[in-house]
Amino acid sequence: MPEPRDPGEPREAAERRPLLGSGARGPRRWRRAAGAAVLLVEMLERAAFFGVSANLVLYLNSKNFNWAGHQASRAALVFLGASYLLAPVGGWLADVYLGRYLALALSLLLYLGASGLLPATAFPDGRRSFCGEVPVTPIGPACPSSHCPHTLPSPYCAPTLYAALLLLALAASSVRTNLTSFGADQVTSLGRGATQRFFNWFYWSLNLGAVLSLLVVAFIQQNISFLLGYSITVGCVGLAFFIFLFSTPVFIIKPPTGSQVSSMLKLALRNCCPQLCHRYSARDPQGAQLLPDQRCPQPGASPQEDVTNFQVLVKILPVMVTLVPYWMVYFQMQSTYVLQGLHLQIPNIFPVNPANSFTALRTQPNSYTIPEAWLLLANVVVVLILVPLKDRVLDPFLLRHKLLPSALKKMALGMFFGFTSVIVAGVLEMERLDYIHHNETVSQQIGQDL
Repeated sequence: MPEPRDPGEPREAAERRPLLGSGARGPRRWRRAAGAAVLLVEMLERAAFFGVSANLVLYLNSKNFNWAGHQASRAALVFLGASYLLAPVGGWLADVYLGRYLALALSLLLYLGASGLLPATAFPDGRRSFCGEVPVTPIGPACPSSHCPHTLPSPYCAPTLYAALLLLALAASSVRTNLTSFGADQVTSLGRGATQRFFNWFYWSLNLGAVLSLLVVAFIQQNISFLLGYSITVGCVGLAFFIFLFSTPVFIIKPPTGSQVSSMLKLALRNCCPQLCHRYSARDPQGAQLLPDQRCPQPGASPQEDVTNFQVLVKILPVMVTLVPYWMVYFQMQSTYVLQGLHLQIPNIFPVNPANSFTALRTQPNSYTIPEAWLLLANVVVVLILVPLKDRVLDPFLLRHKLLPSALKKMALGMFFGFTSVIVAGVLEMERLDYIHHNETVSQQIGQDL
């Protein structure tokens, strides 16, 4: 018989405790150091992500590539969509094969290599190496009528850029999926309150990286050079990768324990489709009655825990379903809201002469316009202000007076504000189209090449 496991021994036999942190105060100090390293990696990764996505439409629409507006917008939307749709891939690989630490290290390495393709295509020699020569558009006779079919040429360098964007999306989604739970592993031993504060500051660090990227990187890309701007994003990823590897001695590294999602899907299949399971049991009468974790002993949740987790999932599934339309609304800020803002009049806040108009602005190369990516700042700046205020002032005050709302009520309030923003955007779009129908428009140049 196996010897009984000591209660203080961690469940995962292959779990690696931090190499640093001995003594009474050591573990607590190094847990905080590990949490701080995770927050710094998250801030730098978000700065790189927004540095790529914020001005992607302008980059593809510039004279370097001459993509049509809808082609550039489609590429930006594909990148944003893939960065979230591919998230289960990185999470599943980490749970089943790699573990969160190795999955994060490989994702950051992929992130670094893929992000380097963008500055490589930002100068002529690099574009010729990765994309070839710019195709010459043939000149044909003019169309005699207004009903002639209008076809645009294939966008220049599309295979290379789409490959880079999809690799970036895969890396970013894997980092986003695993870094949150990896950070929780580092601070769980400090107590529930410390874990809650960690996630508050995790979200704050995320938005701080977005602010730094939108304020600095987006301005450099639009008004100075895309080569310099995208080189900064590569530097952010490289620094995040270095910090992650440098902090390895203080990290708690857990082995892969199997995918809870896979186990719960098997349970759901067994409950919903008993005939299919009966057919499988006829082929494997001994193993069909066992879950995968029973057939081959391995670290992770027991079959009884899988059943309990499945029951909990069934209870919270309605809440998760209601989050789908909310997140559909939320991520309009990074996609259609920005595209809508590009068609509004963007003021110039850095005029050489305060009396400059938009027409005069285009003839003065030393004046700068507001980067279109700054349209996203309203969201992240408000979050940077509200998270510390909520963590240090509002929540303690409401808790003392026993008025702290439940998580469900907070979610409902957030959904109300999110749906209100869609209504406001819809009214604004109706007004914008009304101006267009009455031909009340202004000429506007965004960036150096548009």
